[in-house]
Amino acid sequence: MNVFGKRKKAPGVLDVIKSRRSVRKYRSGQVPEDLLETVLDAARYAPSAGNRQPWEFVVVRDGNIKKMLVEACFNQDWMLQAPVFIVACINMKIASATYGERGVRLYCIQSVAAAIQNMLLAAESLGLSTCWVGAFSEDRVSMILECPPYVRPCAIITLGYGKEKPEMPVRAPLKDIVHREKFGVPWRDG
Repeated sequence: MNVFGKRKKAPGVLDVIKSRRSVRKYRSGQVPEDLLETVLDAARYAPSAGNRQPWEFVVVRDGNIKKMLVEACFNQDWMLQAPVFIVACINMKIASATYGERGVRLYCIQSVAAAIQNMLLAAESLGLSTCWVGAFSEDRVSMILECPPYVRPCAIITLGYGKEKPEMPVRAPLKDIVHREKFGVPWRDG
């Protein structure tokens, strides 16, 4: 309720998209299991090529495993502040089953990226903070998590309650990134 006794409007999807930030400072305290499950469940609703859903997720709360993962992430020590890591992986058997090499090289990455974005937005809508970490040794992460040979780590998401809310980074204007009908034709005249 606001000061006038009216219900506050829940943020819409565009509000959530625009307010999400990559957070690298977290408060202490665990993420409740029900909120974590809500974030993970959001991933299942992402689009995927042929609805193959080539994703697998490993939730890590154990401090020793997190330390090993941080080392595999080229010692990004800030990550240890986050109470939860979600390692998003690609199941290469599923990725190749329908689309062969193109499924492995492109479609699975697009699908898992969409699932990750769903998790990031769900977390933001629940008052949680995240950061998408892509800089790591795939081989080391696979070894630490004991992934089977057909499962490829794709990203590590840190999850928790943020200590900060970074400012909106500069975004390119639409006129610099959108073309009409063909590349090089301006989105808008003038």
